[in-house]
Amino acid sequence: MSRRQREKIDAMFRQNRGSSTGGPPPSVEELRSGFAELMSTMVVPAGIRTSATALGGRPALSVEPEDEPRPGTLLYFHGGGFVVGSPETALSLTAQLVVRTGVRAYSVDYRLAPEHPFPAGVEDTLSAYRALLDDGTDPASVVFAGDSAGGGLAVTTCLAARDAGLPLPAAIVAFSPGLDMTRTGVSMETRAGLDPIFTRAALEHTGAMYLAGQDPRQPLLSPATRADLTGFPPMLLQAGGNEMLLDDSTRLAALATAAGVDVVLDITADVPHVFQSFAGGPLDEADEALDRAALFIGQRLGAPVKAEQTAT
Repeated sequence: MSRRQREKIDAMFRQNRGSSTGGPPPSVEELRSGFAELMSTMVVPAGIRTSATALGGRPALSVEPEDEPRPGTLLYFHGGGFVVGSPETALSLTAQLVVRTGVRAYSVDYRLAPEHPFPAGVEDTLSAYRALLDDGTDPASVVFAGDSAGGGLAVTTCLAARDAGLPLPAAIVAFSPGLDMTRTGVSMETRAGLDPIFTRAALEHTGAMYLAGQDPRQPLLSPATRADLTGFPPMLLQAGGNEMLLDDSTRLAALATAAGVDVVLDITADVPHVFQSFAGGPLDEADEALDRAALFIGQRLGAPVKAEQTAT
């Protein structure tokens, strides 16, 4: 266990959060620039090729292994509370999965709030999936993956695809997914002092931009409490034990189990929201979690996981 690594990351987040409290909430521009600056410090592994492309009418980033890709496609949805983030800010996570699995990925640049509130993001991610299918991609070769808000989109895009009568992907992989815009999980209270990143006020600030006055009590906004997961593909839900959104994952896992869906609930103790971002050296548990995610993806796609691991 890397307690010293975890304590260092926790302290870093608390220092950054503390410097932004005591005044008015940051502007959208400040949120976006701060998030981009933070994510630019994450390790992007060697052994990938990236190129700009488009998918379903939206810009996207193609991320491929340098070697010939193995069969399969990761459709990746970045995090950022539906307000910040881009395929570039998520590149470390997308690339880590690509080098571990040998499978190509498309990271979708979906529209963000407040300029484009719900359901714009889900519409864009569903359009991206529809474009893959229209291009002849076998749904059994596709895995939805994402982190934070993007982890939530991995679930809600699957809901939207099912409701639209589309074939579902082979699997879903969600890192610290945001799955409950009602914010009713018990961990919102029990983890409030442990979470070094979020406060309820901060979550409600960005959440209000995404909701734009809409009722959060609906499946595409709060699947952890409102979704019918019947017929869903296997899911891997990874979360940190210190995050306020922990119960988003635990409650969705319970719904999945009740619906007869294969689900792996993978909780790592004493780590924060989307701790997988710290792979490549800063946090040993991040690399271990991504190794487990790669194994899950390989099993769902019927392909072996690459033997070589991420370069640090």
